[in-house]
Amino acid sequence: MKVKEIATAADVNPDTVRFYTREGLLQPTRNPDNNYQQYDADDLRRLRFARKARQLGFSLPEIRQILEQADDHHSPCPMVRDVFQQRLAEVEREIAELQKLRARMVSALSTWQDMPDGTPDGHTICRLIEHWDTPSSTSCCEESE
Repeated sequence: MKVKEIATAADVNPDTVRFYTREGLLQPTRNPDNNYQQYDADDLRRLRFARKARQLGFSLPEIRQILEQADDHHSPCPMVRDVFQQRLAEVEREIAELQKLRARMVSALSTWQDMPDGTPDGHTICRLIEHWDTPSSTSCCEESE
């Protein structure tokens, strides 16, 4: 298969095929007649695998390591489980942080709805931001003493 053919078969962009080839995940041969890269069924299987692994959040170095272990006839599954468990914990922490950010944003927007716009006066830039967490939100837009 040529680049476009394997890309179509794997439902990826030809540039993706070229990228994975440069990174050493795919190992095409050269057609002696025209010097085009020729991909085989093993390359297609590896390309599909890499695409699925990326969709699950695995990095390129991790995918390379998985493929190397498989090429050496060692099961990469224990490593995959460990990496995935760590990655899931990271994602859950990020989700918790994003939920806290969302709550702050909702709170700030709710507070700001009834506040007048302020003009920068040399002491403030934007009072909405500078005073959003002040207990008395109505005082944030009054003149400072």
